Amino acid sequence: MRKSTVQSAHYQSITLSGIDLADDTFRITTRTDVDDLLASIQYDGLIAPPLLIKKDSAFIIICGFRRITACLKLNWKEITARILNPDISTLDCLRLAIAENALQRSLNLIETSRCLQKLSLFFTDIRHLTESVSSLGLPDNPSIIDKIKNLSLLPSPIQKSILDETISLAMAKELESLETDCAIAFARLFDQLKIGLNKQKEIVTWVKEIARREGLSTKEVMEDKHFVEIMTHRDLDRGQKSRKLRSFLRKRRYPRIAEFEKIFKIHHKNLNLGNHIKLIPPKEFEATIYGLNMTFTNLEHLKTLQTRLNTIIQHPDLKKILSR
Repeated sequence: MRKSTVQSAHYQSITLSGIDLADDTFRITTRTDVDDLLASIQYDGLIAPPLLIKKDSAFIIICGFRRITACLKLNWKEITARILNPDISTLDCLRLAIAENALQRSLNLIETSRCLQKLSLFFTDIRHLTESVSSLGLPDNPSIIDKIKNLSLLPSPIQKSILDETISLAMAKELESLETDCAIAFARLFDQLKIGLNKQKEIVTWVKEIARREGLSTKEVMEDKHFVEIMTHRDLDRGQKSRKLRSFLRKRRYPRIAEFEKIFKIHHKNLNLGNHIKLIPPKEFEATIYGLNMTFTNLEHLKTLQTRLNTIIQHPDLKKILSR
């Protein structure tokens, strides 16, 4: 970018109706609210005039989207703006937009993605792209660029969830591989449940595996009557909904394991082990090795537990448990 690019801009009074407000070519910020600007602009005016460029019959915003929106809310008819020379390249304009935003504050993940995505359109070689983003203070590691740059192309609800930190970059990449309506449904689900990454991955994995196992779409699994009932139950808080939903999905994904657990709980209850003896089943009932844990305070207590254990060994419910 030429050093004279910004210096060549001149100040000009223009009507707000002459600005193409629908052109987002150079929009970097994800913020759309302007309440924090209204009072300042109303009383002190535009301290930093927006930067525009004339294209065809309208002005295009390079920097100052929120400032111009605030002026419209204040019913201003015209403003003083900095106008760039019309022969300045689109890439130079984009770099100006990125530089102004990045100098004011730290860019969030979606704003960073917008920068990388917009810049990538001008480079076919990753080396030249990394050189360009590096000079603007953006991530220049090719693998990081690859992970981030398409986030700004995701549906708006998913981008909002990223900004609200209800889903992480890892989950965003997971949702990126799904059909749009399903990805949005998961984002809204996680926004409602406010659960961590591991539980999110668990739910996504189970829904996908249930769909594949039963020959359904992921959307059909999420529209299941019991699924919907759990998520719309008025008397359940987020934690209860999360536990019930994961329990429901797990049982549906692993019906045999769920049946084994149900039977185990019935027989386990009949054993009446007490507080000091614990029978530990194999994980997911995939093996035949059980564990036994005893806690005691002294030798006499241990002898009492030994007697109790001998009775348990002869109990028919224990035999039924081990026979499975």
